[in-house]
Amino acid sequence: MIELQDLTRMFDGQPVVRDVSLTVEAGEIVTLVGTSGSGKTTLIRMINRLVEPSSGRVLIEGLDAASLPVHQLRRRIGYAIQGIGLFPHRSVAQNIATVPRLLGWPRARIEDRTDELLELFQLDPARFRDRMPHQLSGGQAQRVGTARALAARPDLLLLDEPFGALDPIIRAQAQTDLRAVQRRLGTTMILVTHDIDEAVLLGDRIAVMDAGRIVQYDRVARILAHPETDFVRAMTGGPEGVFRLLSLVAAAEIAEPGEAPGPPVDAATNLREVLSLCLSSGREALPLRSGGRVTLAAIRALAGRGGQ
Repeated sequence: MIELQDLTRMFDGQPVVRDVSLTVEAGEIVTLVGTSGSGKTTLIRMINRLVEPSSGRVLIEGLDAASLPVHQLRRRIGYAIQGIGLFPHRSVAQNIATVPRLLGWPRARIEDRTDELLELFQLDPARFRDRMPHQLSGGQAQRVGTARALAARPDLLLLDEPFGALDPIIRAQAQTDLRAVQRRLGTTMILVTHDIDEAVLLGDRIAVMDAGRIVQYDRVARILAHPETDFVRAMTGGPEGVFRLLSLVAAAEIAEPGEAPGPPVDAATNLREVLSLCLSSGREALPLRSGGRVTLAAIRALAGRGGQ
């Protein structure tokens, strides 16, 4: 568990981050979303002490981060940024092995961990292990950068706009890959983004920042359905927030007994896709392959009560 307690950072007498407190449970992804200059990057850089807090504390599994030597702290926290920052004269395998080597892992353990991570990120070790960074596509380089950050099994992975430089198609795949890997490894992650769709897709909880403060911190569905301020409402997209909410709910969650005409859909299909299929085909309900149906009326009712 990661706890931030009243974190503040002053620059030239002005607060950039102000009295931020939040808790990230083990195995969660928390996304920090806000406009440029809202303090998101400064906040996560205080966690690994790339920026020292002016006041407040960071606790990692109950241990005050300020009590650890900086180099030890950073070996416990993975860090991935936009643009990756791979070492250009080191191979993919050598890049991934950076922190394990510093920690003195045996060679065989490093090689096993490197291949494990390459496979997790769908990069064939035999093909990619010895490639140089300039031989990688943007999406491949992003995967390697994230694998490097995960190599030493950190307590926490910080990601600062990791997909910002990727084109939309590669970015979507990279987001899917990250979520799948996180679910498999159970790594606690804090991810900075200015993209609310990315925050919704990846986050278990969202922290919305404005002018250095956390203005709302909650489960994704709760923030979409019940924004507490005008700023959060604008950030989540107003009416568009309903569609984002529907994208979080699987068809199986509101299925009912009965039949419906036309091709069936998987129970895991999200309600935003089901709604689109209903409207495009003129149907009032869709059958599920697993049995039962999802009705347009049920989707409307869910959207109307904000997913509650």
